[in-house]
Amino acid sequence: MSHSEAAVSTDRPARYGKQLVAHLGRRHGGEWLDEERRGTIDLGTGRADVSCSPDALLIRLECPAESVAQLEDVVGRHLVRFGARDELVVRWVREGGEPGSEQRT
Repeated sequence: MSHSEAAVSTDRPARYGKQLVAHLGRRHGGEWLDEERRGTIDLGTGRADVSCSPDALLIRLECPAESVAQLEDVVGRHLVRFGARDELVVRWVREGGEPGSEQRT
């Protein structure tokens, strides 16, 4: 399994985290824990762990290496669309610090 991570700057990480988990979790499953401000999304070929820091939404993807780029794009595009008003930018960093993809409005 490979992984990729993104720290998306926002002053409303819990709002976006909950929305992302609810939306993407419809297909394969997902769970958001309000009190813990974290959740998981089953993406079929992988999994996303979503958590909040005071000023960012933190996302960690775990999936087969051949699915990393596709799942970065799916998760990132949805989050950017939800946060269009706030002009969210999702920059992924893959294993070993290798730059991943970027999604923005």
